[in-house]
Amino acid sequence: MTEMIKATLRDKAWARWTALVLVALMMFFAYMFVDVMSPLQSLVEKQLDWTPSAYGYYAGAEYILNVFGFLIIAGIILDKMGVRFTGTLSASLMFAGACIKLYAISSYFAGSAFEQWLSSWWVEMPGSAKLAALGFMIFGCGCEMAGITVSKTLAKWFEGHEMALAMGLEMALARIGVWCVFTISPRLSTWMGEPTVVTPVAFCTTLLLIGLISYIVFTFMDTRLDKDLKAAKIATDDASDEEFKLSDVSKILTSKLFWVIALLCVLYYSAIFPFQRYATNMLQCTLGMGEQQAADIFRWFPIGAAFLTPFLGYFLDRVGKGASMLIGGAILMIVCHLTFALLLPVYPSTVLAFSAIIVLGVSFSLVPASLWPSVPKIMEARYLGSAYSLIFWVQNIGLALFPVLIGKVLMWSNPGINDPMQYNYTVPMLVFASLGVLALFFGIWLKILNSKHKYGLEDPNIKK
Repeated sequence: MTEMIKATLRDKAWARWTALVLVALMMFFAYMFVDVMSPLQSLVEKQLDWTPSAYGYYAGAEYILNVFGFLIIAGIILDKMGVRFTGTLSASLMFAGACIKLYAISSYFAGSAFEQWLSSWWVEMPGSAKLAALGFMIFGCGCEMAGITVSKTLAKWFEGHEMALAMGLEMALARIGVWCVFTISPRLSTWMGEPTVVTPVAFCTTLLLIGLISYIVFTFMDTRLDKDLKAAKIATDDASDEEFKLSDVSKILTSKLFWVIALLCVLYYSAIFPFQRYATNMLQCTLGMGEQQAADIFRWFPIGAAFLTPFLGYFLDRVGKGASMLIGGAILMIVCHLTFALLLPVYPSTVLAFSAIIVLGVSFSLVPASLWPSVPKIMEARYLGSAYSLIFWVQNIGLALFPVLIGKVLMWSNPGINDPMQYNYTVPMLVFASLGVLALFFGIWLKILNSKHKYGLEDPNIKK
């Protein structure tokens, strides 16, 4: 009888995997929206009259509000209010921001008095770019809040079970979202005849609404789980023996290990996500091909991550070696960006480009699969949400600044070139490679600290 009382909903395989699917769908659609305009950079510049600098400001806008404190607040909201409230709020913010961005690039906004007023100041950014950036900011608040919420949700639902595998599968599905959007966005842009950015953005905005609905369905399951945990006298994120306090934030920020992980994270991700914004145009310019063909090559980047991440999660659960995987992922990333910077311009081969992109995808499976399941090993459960949010906050600083920096570097290294099909990407790619070198340094440092203090980052998650 005692065993029956202690059994909870998460102990049923069908329930925890259903919960995973429902929350992962929200992130799947979010990742699609993040990069819906990435394969269309040249079309955006031509159709909306944006410069590379304006495009860079727009791309970095996703993270601006998070950098200025919203993401820290989001972590506190998560620890105080729980995953149901926070996840629903984040999905709602994503949909609202997407609607604003869709309006900004539509014909309803073009030529309006609002558009003319927005274009009258800071002329480097057209009115459509300013409003699209605002919508992307709001979307970014919801997206990053959703990211930390999903991480804590899976830590809650898969505690004592296949946590790294679950996180790996969630990340894999999100990566497939990137593959999907790089596949369909160029095709949707010409679906109505005349090329337009509006159609793919409208399609992905609709998907975000579906993601909001799927998360609301999940909240009913999570309510049931909390009742089970309460009956079994197991602490939840909403009711624990030792509740989260604001003073816990200082404990996180004064942890050396936290900063090593956070800096590794920001350096690595700053060489990945901003690169996605420019990758299609880089391939267009370097290989002399069209938008759809270049996007069809780059779309395979997330597939390597999507395929390998669940297997790596399974490996981490049973064997470990998380810190070693971080180092391996950084090395592979350096090799790939140096290939784009130095080899591809000299040997403009589709096979070489495709190979480097696949290897970059392998790198992108090694690092996230080992990074995120490692955080619960070093942070107490009561402020795990805040720990994730602070790591994401540091990460967002890089993700906000580097798209802008790359846009500026692209203009600086291509003086007098106004054709988005003629850019030279050597210097921007070297910038990305240098980030990989720094990430490698912090990966090695993390492994040294783990060997010295026995944090368990090399140990398996499932204890025998």
